Amino acid sequence: MYLKDSKTVVVKIGSSLLIDKDQKIRVKWLSEFAKDIKNLKNLKKNIIIVSSGAIALGCKKLKLSKKNLKLDKSQAVASIGQIELMNLFKEFFSPKKINLSQILLTLEDTEKRRRAINAKRTFENLFNLGFVPIVNENDSIATSEIKYGDNDRLASRVAQISGADCLILLSDVEGLYTKNPKINKEAILIKEISTIDDKIEKIATKSISEHGTGGMKTKIDAAKVCQLSGCHMAIANGLVHRPIQKILSDNNCTWFLPNISKLDARKKWIISSISPKGDVIIDDGALNALRKGKSLLAAGIKTVRGNFNKGDHIKILDKNMNEFARGLSSFTSAEISKIKGQHSNTISSLLGYVSKSEVIHKDDMVRI
Repeated sequence: MYLKDSKTVVVKIGSSLLIDKDQKIRVKWLSEFAKDIKNLKNLKKNIIIVSSGAIALGCKKLKLSKKNLKLDKSQAVASIGQIELMNLFKEFFSPKKINLSQILLTLEDTEKRRRAINAKRTFENLFNLGFVPIVNENDSIATSEIKYGDNDRLASRVAQISGADCLILLSDVEGLYTKNPKINKEAILIKEISTIDDKIEKIATKSISEHGTGGMKTKIDAAKVCQLSGCHMAIANGLVHRPIQKILSDNNCTWFLPNISKLDARKKWIISSISPKGDVIIDDGALNALRKGKSLLAAGIKTVRGNFNKGDHIKILDKNMNEFARGLSSFTSAEISKIKGQHSNTISSLLGYVSKSEVIHKDDMVRI
């Protein structure tokens, strides 16, 4: 089963799962959800939670109505509610000894390659430390022009940049049905979808979900991102207690299957840059190390050409100027000029600040 076989799992929850219509915290649901996350941790999985609720909790604290809340005021309300949201998770997760961190993202953080790499590294370090990141859109600074607008799309981008194997969108229905299950008893749950064609799009447009008409459409948009990222995605009922456990035991949900493998998706993402910004020419020792799947270190670099920034796409050439690989640089061209040919333990003193040891990490490299 896809969830069982996944190493890194992203779980998206909407504000309606945290707070009911009377603005009361769904205490029992949160307590049971914490058990779900603890169980996934016990199964040695890396977990990311993408959670809505900052504005809703801010409104609750300020005794405001969410309706007719203007953008500039909603930004302030989100800032207040964000602390409430993290305190809420901490209250229910701490007794289960689940360590939490917080990551606030804007659209540019996942769309710009350099920022996406930084976000990926942060997720990896948090996993290594045993923490569960709680991710939300940074509503306190995001404007209408640079917003995702919904956490379904945000969750799919988080799954993409973190290299997740599985994204679970917890909704108020079991998944995508052939017809609207709330008004049609003949509706059948579609268990697996490998291709999102016009028929699926049409069904999604006519479906009703937690956001009203069109809510399922954002989930289909998220599924498209996942399919191109080599990531499985599920739409499942989040209103039940222990929703993750229900997926593991009953698998009563809709799974969207990836079109390509995660490795191919990663390579495609790296190689898809329009034009490399520069080159590094390496010696035979570095060439042999790269052939064995190692990262590129400063010691093996003979020459750097071009003017590029951290995160830019560059070529790796051998001493005969043949292109061997391409990758995303962890340093600027100016920094590489200072550290080329030097051992990793001298980089900090040469640059005057602490930095990574790999000029191009093996995960950010594709052989030509």
